[in-house]
Amino acid sequence: MKAVVFYEHGLLDKVQVTDVPKPEIEPDEILLEVKAAALNRLDLWVLAGWPGLNLKLPHIMGSDGAGIIAQVGSNVTDFSVGDRVAVNPTLGNDSDYFGRRGLDNMSDNFAILGEHVDGFFAEFTAVPARNLLKMPENSLFIEAAAASLVFVTAWHSLITRGGLQAGETVLIVGAGGGVNTASIQIAKLAGAECIYVVGSSDEKLAKAEALGADVLINRHEENWGKAIFKATNRRGVDIVVDNVGAATFATSLRALKKGGRLLTVGNSSGPTFEFDNRLMFGKHLSIIGSTMGSSADYETVMNLIFNGRLQPVIDTIYPLSEGLAALHRLEEGNVSGKLVLTP
Repeated sequence: MKAVVFYEHGLLDKVQVTDVPKPEIEPDEILLEVKAAALNRLDLWVLAGWPGLNLKLPHIMGSDGAGIIAQVGSNVTDFSVGDRVAVNPTLGNDSDYFGRRGLDNMSDNFAILGEHVDGFFAEFTAVPARNLLKMPENSLFIEAAAASLVFVTAWHSLITRGGLQAGETVLIVGAGGGVNTASIQIAKLAGAECIYVVGSSDEKLAKAEALGADVLINRHEENWGKAIFKATNRRGVDIVVDNVGAATFATSLRALKKGGRLLTVGNSSGPTFEFDNRLMFGKHLSIIGSTMGSSADYETVMNLIFNGRLQPVIDTIYPLSEGLAALHRLEEGNVSGKLVLTP
């Protein structure tokens, strides 16, 4: 079968579209005929590698996918050949305290499809049946694939961990990323009173406005920390979504009102930084981190996708054979929405 793989860590010159054997499934798995797979910056980080990441090579890339069940394992009873399914990318099992409670993202055995094991950039992939969610007949594979990782991550951060309530104010640092565009929509759906978005271009900010952002701040044209201070009448906001990290964290903390919380699921500009701890105790602030989401989070947010209340933003659809070109586009960063591969 065709797949996008790498045989050693490095840059994109290590990636190739080639033939690899079709996977064999375990009793608790299904064989998925992949109908759509979506790219994430995680794909580039996995390609680069890091200490402690030990992959079976060649590694099939891609953490987001959806498709049709082509084969079921001997222990699988809830799904059948031909079922249309989305796939929760968070792997876990029932062998520890968190896994038995559906908190796969906190499990000692936590892993992500496409990060720690083979992923979706292939014609077929093996997936645990416990990760499947049946799709309605009218739902689209490209939307299910584009939504999975970023929407479950944003939902878990904003709603489950962050406790966003109707009437609160939200600042989202970054207008174009998948988690941020999901966060705008989720905040609007949850009844946020005002959604502030800081972005790097008027084009990205216009798209953020179309998704539900209320106040737009171009960080190249004004000091966004001062702009938030002014726009909130010197009060600050209830919640800041900051997945940038080192470059923005200090300003994000200052943008919070008393009792506010800063939510983070990543650090694209770097993981290490200093902050003034007097802000933390003086303003009663909280920093709340999370990774991915629980199985319940996944089912909740994907059903909102299926019924049209949330909508993934898709930039471009590529054939699987052009997977390397899509990865180059992702690396360049000139993307507003998800890049998706189809057979």
